Amino acid sequence: MKAESVKIADGVYWVGALHWNTRSFHGFAIPGTTYNCYLVFGDEKVALIDNVYSDGMINQLNARIEDAFAKENRENKIDVFIQCHTELDHSIGLKETIDKYPEAEVYASPKGADFLEKQYHTYSDVEITTVKTGDSIDLGGKTLNIVSAPMLHWPDSMFVMYAEEGILFSNDAFGQHLCLSKRYAEDYSEDFILKAAKKFFANLVVLGAPMLRMKFQELTDAGIVEQIKMIAPCHGQIWKDPSKIVKAYSNWASGVCEDKITIVYDTMHHSTEKLAYQIAEGIMSEGVEAVMYHMESDYESEVVTDILDSKAIALGAPTMMNKPFPRIGNLMYWLDCLNFKGTTSEKNALVFSSKGWGGGAIAKLQRDLESAGFTIFDTLDAVFVPDEDIYAKAFQKGVELAKSIKSE
Repeated sequence: MKAESVKIADGVYWVGALHWNTRSFHGFAIPGTTYNCYLVFGDEKVALIDNVYSDGMINQLNARIEDAFAKENRENKIDVFIQCHTELDHSIGLKETIDKYPEAEVYASPKGADFLEKQYHTYSDVEITTVKTGDSIDLGGKTLNIVSAPMLHWPDSMFVMYAEEGILFSNDAFGQHLCLSKRYAEDYSEDFILKAAKKFFANLVVLGAPMLRMKFQELTDAGIVEQIKMIAPCHGQIWKDPSKIVKAYSNWASGVCEDKITIVYDTMHHSTEKLAYQIAEGIMSEGVEAVMYHMESDYESEVVTDILDSKAIALGAPTMMNKPFPRIGNLMYWLDCLNFKGTTSEKNALVFSSKGWGGGAIAKLQRDLESAGFTIFDTLDAVFVPDEDIYAKAFQKGVELAKSIKSE
């Protein structure tokens, strides 16, 4: 096949793959994605940073590599492979690429080397040099410095800093699940790109928020942050102006939230839905933003994106067989996995439900939310269909929840 590389700096090319039609990744809905790889030409050696997924993506990678070598008027010979992270979306094509360039050196973190063999069982005969923060790879006129980045977002993750140009190859960190025809974040509206980056952070990176804060401090103390002129992640758009995404990550990882409340509910016969609408009215009456999701049709990945920068949530589900309506369960597991409390954000939660007689949903939802790091602010339990008194109580609960989070 034929596919073009994109030059992003002198001797540096994007050679990744476009996955236009994928709609689900890591269990959440996406509008396509990219598997970004980068070819760096030094005077003496050429390095490929990261690799691609399956489903024919390797053909795109090979075609773009050939195009980059042709543009540089160099022999098609890769000398160095650097694998920043070994999850399958970045490494399925690696062994085939190594076999194509058998004399190349292979670098990964210690965990990365271990994970490659445990995932593929074909790397026992591949010599992998393990690297950590402080190590560097000299390509001749181009120096690639290694920065260990465990849990951003796997234990094997690491960054590569191209010192002379200030390009940070960050793998999953700072990425977005987008598949667009232009390569830079700045080619599109800032709001659009940052929203995609926030969704990526909320669903993939938030668990590593404590590590991210430590890494930011480490890189700042070492003077590396001020040297970064471009961030080239492994998914989505490249940041020519890193300041915007660095600031956003710093805020998200530090629990900076808006005067916003995310309302999430499910319903059988619309009684719980009616409570949700009245709670929203109470929230809005205090000038606080309300965002509403119904789990019959909305995706968990969208819900948690709004929860990330909300100061509180209101969560509702009817009682079914003495437990919460089951469809809310996937969201509860999702919240427990993500651990928003790790961002240092203390999020209040209002739990509400409609029951027929014995109830039981609220107690279970309370326990699950507390386990996921939320603080229970209040509850509201209605019997069968709400009447005007219950509507008034729901409205007031929304008012009180809003007041509890409003900025001074």
